[in-house]
Amino acid sequence: MIVFAHLLNDNSGSPRVLRAVIQLLACPGDGSRLYLGSGGAGCLGDAPVRIVHYCYRRTPFRMATMVTYMASQVFLFFRLLLSRGLDRRAVVYVNTLLPFGAALFGRLTGRPVVYHLHEVSISPAPLRWFLVGVARFTAARLLYVSDFHRQRLPIGRIPSQTVYNSLDAGMQRRANSHAYRHRSGGVFRVLMLATLRDYKGVPEFIDLARRLAGRTDLHFDLVANDEPADVKRYFARHDLPQNLTVHPRTADPSDHYAVASLVLNLSRPDQWVETFGLTLIEAMAFGVPVLAPSVGGPTELLEDGVQGYRIHSRDSERLEQRVLALADDEALCLRLSAACRERAALFSTEAQGRALRAALAGLVPIRA
Repeated sequence: MIVFAHLLNDNSGSPRVLRAVIQLLACPGDGSRLYLGSGGAGCLGDAPVRIVHYCYRRTPFRMATMVTYMASQVFLFFRLLLSRGLDRRAVVYVNTLLPFGAALFGRLTGRPVVYHLHEVSISPAPLRWFLVGVARFTAARLLYVSDFHRQRLPIGRIPSQTVYNSLDAGMQRRANSHAYRHRSGGVFRVLMLATLRDYKGVPEFIDLARRLAGRTDLHFDLVANDEPADVKRYFARHDLPQNLTVHPRTADPSDHYAVASLVLNLSRPDQWVETFGLTLIEAMAFGVPVLAPSVGGPTELLEDGVQGYRIHSRDSERLEQRVLALADDEALCLRLSAACRERAALFSTEAQGRALRAALAGLVPIRA
């Protein structure tokens, strides 16, 4: 039996990875459960285990969100403590550093705690110190999403291993049957999927679209991983160019990858370092070339000049040049596309399953 815990159910990388892990680890009929914060409606809503909600609400105000977050972990701790039917030998699987209430429950009730870590940049600093301290006190095993992540966020002498994220099995099947096209309907489509935060490079993406507005054969698509009210609030302070379309959040971005010519990750390395880059692997599985940061987890996914290019998001001139070069060179894109598919094949569900079995040996009974 495994007790999974997660905070915010949206369509960002960490809940999507957790959903894949649940499919790999939870055995039918073993009583495994997912304790999930009540805020957000994302990809974990139909996870193949019993779902138990606990109170959490994110607000537009940082201090209010901090108060509701801390309260949510008190709720989570007591929700677990008062739950019936939890096996004394159940493993508590904490996804990200945030659901520390579940980690404390596991430690204080003698259950092994596994942390699946995804983040590095947590603010304010006192919160980061607190969460790392709780993990150091409670964890029996640590899973990181990249070697960079393990080096950047060491937590005591707890056994740890890198387990690279994998593609969703359904998305992988669709990607395998997809034929990459340099242009869709004669248009070179540039795609980015991101939460609407400046540090994710959204202003840079808007600026790039504006700079290339004179090229009528280019179009920019931004898939916003946010609630409609948050999207409206964010773009109230941005004047969007005509060649950019903002799309609502989606649990399955396959339709967007299927028409994309190029996928960008423009996270600002001085403010947010990507520990993995799930959208990059998803795009590469569809054979779509990528542009990504030159630091962090993406460097373990992308070889510069092979599957795409590493680039600093604030280097607007070079970014513009790269996009134009790819838009005007179909042969180059097709060469990059073939390399993308070859690279993405290394991040299959089977590969993640093997890594999980090795990392959790002796703690979690994983089906073969």
